[in-house]
Amino acid sequence: MKPYLSSPSELVDDPPSQRATVLIVDDLPENLEVLGELLQPLYRVRGAHSGLRALAVARSHPVPDLILLDVMMPGMDGYAVFDALRADPLTRDIPVIFVTALTGIEAEERGLELGAVDYITKPLRPSIVLARVRNQLELKRARDRLRDQNVFLEAEIARRMSENLLIQDVSIRALARLAEIRDPETGNHVRRTQAYVAVLARRLAVNPRHEAVLTPERIDLIVKSAPLHDIGKVGIPDHILLKAGKLDADEWAIMKSHSRLGSEAIGNAEEDSERPLPFLTYAKEIALYHHERWDGSGYPEGLAGEAIPLSARLMALADVFDALVSRRVYKAAMALEVARDMICAARASHFDPAVVDAFLVEFERFAEIATRYRDEGEA
Repeated sequence: MKPYLSSPSELVDDPPSQRATVLIVDDLPENLEVLGELLQPLYRVRGAHSGLRALAVARSHPVPDLILLDVMMPGMDGYAVFDALRADPLTRDIPVIFVTALTGIEAEERGLELGAVDYITKPLRPSIVLARVRNQLELKRARDRLRDQNVFLEAEIARRMSENLLIQDVSIRALARLAEIRDPETGNHVRRTQAYVAVLARRLAVNPRHEAVLTPERIDLIVKSAPLHDIGKVGIPDHILLKAGKLDADEWAIMKSHSRLGSEAIGNAEEDSERPLPFLTYAKEIALYHHERWDGSGYPEGLAGEAIPLSARLMALADVFDALVSRRVYKAAMALEVARDMICAARASHFDPAVVDAFLVEFERFAEIATRYRDEGEA
């Protein structure tokens, strides 16, 4: 009896990529030889004479495309080998055909119930063996092609989604810049306030009271929409928007309309969209309500307390803090600590107490953001 299957290269001359690999597992050398001689002209054939050896071969390169597994073996029988194959991520998807001298229907049912793809009984009939091996390998190739296609499609979908999100983010920034262009003094205001909102939201999310609302997905949407909070300023006349001095009552009434103008513009964009875009919902409520105050003295609707959307309550503090620490034509930039104290003094009047508490915990982060993204020319 010739030595059996020490390595695939000793059995076939074709390059490995051109033939499927079949692992034969049987404790009887003569059975290995019979199956090997039958399959070797068509496939790369590897052999194992025990369950433990079969597991070692199955985990080595090249990983088999199909396993013919004898059921009745001493020590570790075929069922135990099959269980071990399925428990290993490297081998669990390899199709297995049980080969056995057992002819009872119960044995066949058990093998198929475990997950074997087929069941061959001894004595072996060459034409039957070849047909079933061929069929199972063709099925495996089809599954592999489908899997590879799915992997490609998933990667392509992920790429396109990433590209769409990037386009969306760039579009939001471009729209936000429109408001900044109209009011050149705002500088990096959009970048800073967006970062402040992100810090506040993530801190509040730690609180059991807010964790159900501030999920990671919702935080991302709120942060994404934050730059559009002042988009309505595009609709404010230059002589009011750019006025260096104090606005009179009529001018102030027009200036305050920017919140409603922004919300309406976003609402119109929402209506034009082919499908709902959740971030526009947050953008709309932030634009409309970020000047509301906790005590009800804000605008445009005089909402109070938790009637003000949480996203707008976050933006309210971020917006005021940034205005305090930034230089304007009508005022100098305020020291960070002074601005902090003013925010604290407005706790439960202008600002949501919980948002102020989050701000205090994260004040160092606020100071870091203010410094990192300070406007050009500021100390």
